[in-house]
Amino acid sequence: MQLFYAPEIEKDTKLFSFNKEESKHISKVLRKKEGDQLYITNGKGWLFEAEIINADIKHCNVAITQARLKHKKNYYLHMAVAPTKMNDRYEWFLEKATEIGIDEITPIICEHSERKVIKPERYEKILQSAMKQSLTCYLPKLNDAIDFNTFIENNNSEGQLFIAHCEDDEKYDLKRKVLPDSKTLLLIGPEGDFSSAEIKKATSSGYIPVTLSDNRLRTETAAIVGCHIISIANG
Repeated sequence: MQLFYAPEIEKDTKLFSFNKEESKHISKVLRKKEGDQLYITNGKGWLFEAEIINADIKHCNVAITQARLKHKKNYYLHMAVAPTKMNDRYEWFLEKATEIGIDEITPIICEHSERKVIKPERYEKILQSAMKQSLTCYLPKLNDAIDFNTFIENNNSEGQLFIAHCEDDEKYDLKRKVLPDSKTLLLIGPEGDFSSAEIKKATSSGYIPVTLSDNRLRTETAAIVGCHIISIANG
């Protein structure tokens, strides 16, 4: 099954016309024709079955024949991850986390961050592509990049709160602390790790310090490992 993304479609939509880029892809690249069936999601949990009624390369029109709301996961995962110095590594995290299962992502700018500017449009496209590739109907929410201290001040009552860092302080094993069927927020720092002041601010705000591995992990690897641990904890 190939999945298409059309955020404009709602549960009561009967007819829909794809934009020029998607129409050309459907008609010219995939060689779809009138009568062929397509599967579409709006990224809000709905899976639509549609029949092509006009395979024009500029305006591919379809009739929605069935609409189904897919079940949400039994947990909610929000990850606040510092942008990596090499942008492609962060993009890799976005792609793989979407495939594994993530609900919300916030790029956080920390004291040791080497990258402080992101490209949200590019990140959105990666999330959309990964959603379609993994055949899920929920598009992760991408928040604007935000300063670490501001983020902590605004997010200290969001279910389970964890901060993964590399300092030699007392830490818990994430897989032994995370609770299934819960809302979880996990912080992952930049290549230079969180500063001592940032760790202190987070822990004093209720964040539990955790370790993800016995090895020192890159930012994007740590983020994927954390995402995977929480996914496994939820069966």
